[in-house]
Amino acid sequence: MDFLHAILFAILQGATELFPVSSLGHAVIVPALLRWNIDQAAEGFLPFLVMLHFGTAIGLLAYFWQDWLAMLRGLLGRGYAVEVTIQRNILARLVVATLPAVVIGLLVKKPVQHLFASPLIACLFLIANAGVLMLGEMMRTRSAKYAETVSYTDAFIIGLFQCLAFLPGISRSGAAIVGALRRGVPHEAAAKFSFLMGTPVIFAASVLEIPKLLKAHELHALFGISLVAAIIAGVVAYASTAFLMRYFRDHDAWALKPFAWYCAIFGAASFAMISVGL
Repeated sequence: MDFLHAILFAILQGATELFPVSSLGHAVIVPALLRWNIDQAAEGFLPFLVMLHFGTAIGLLAYFWQDWLAMLRGLLGRGYAVEVTIQRNILARLVVATLPAVVIGLLVKKPVQHLFASPLIACLFLIANAGVLMLGEMMRTRSAKYAETVSYTDAFIIGLFQCLAFLPGISRSGAAIVGALRRGVPHEAAAKFSFLMGTPVIFAASVLEIPKLLKAHELHALFGISLVAAIIAGVVAYASTAFLMRYFRDHDAWALKPFAWYCAIFGAASFAMISVGL
C-alpha cells in the first residue's frame, strides 16, 4: 500500500465510521471501484485498518472527553452523591451495551471473515443497511430518554443491534442508533450513546490487532504509514462527530433517511459497476 492510498483510507475511515454508512463496507467497495491494487487479504491490511479504528477512537475520546472524565470521577466517587450515581449508571449501561459485541464478536469473527474480502457482498449488505436505517425511522418509539434514563434492557438491546455491524456493509453506529430509536431515545442522544459505546469496542479491537501489525514482515514502512493514517483518521473522526451531533439535534424527525438513500443508491450502483467490470 502506498502513502496516497493510506491517506485516502484514513479519510474514508474517519468519516464513515461515525456516519451511519459502514466504514468497513466502504473500505471493501471503494478500492474495488477505483481499481486500487491493494491485497486486502495481506497480513498487514487488517492491522492497518485497526490502526485507523484506533485513530478514530482517539478522535471520539477527544470530542467526548468531558463525558468520559465525568464518568471517571463518578467511578472514583468524586463529586456530589447525585452526580456520582448518575455517572456510574451511565458507565454501567455502556458496559452492558458493549458486552454483546464482545461475546458475539468472538463467536462469529471466523465464520464471517471471508465476507470482508468480497466487494459484491459488501454492496448487498450496504443496500441492506439502507433498509435497516429506513426501518429504524419508521418503527422508532418516540419518548424523551437520554443516556441518564436508558435502562439496562435498553442498553442491552442497543448492544445487540450494534452486532449487525459484524456483516460488512452494515453500519455499527447506524445499527446502534436504530436500536436506540426503537427504545425511545431521540436521534441526538442515540448518536451520543452509540459513539460512547463504540469507543471501548474500537479500543479493544486495537489492543487485540495492533501487535499483529508489529509482527508484520513490512514492519517499518507499514507502521509508519499506519501511524500517520491513524492521526488523520482521528482528526476526520473528530470533525465528523461534531457535525453529526449538530445534525442529529436539528433533524430529529428524519435524520437517518438521507443516509439510507445514499446507501441504497451507492450500494446498487457499485454492485452494477463491479459486476460488469466498469
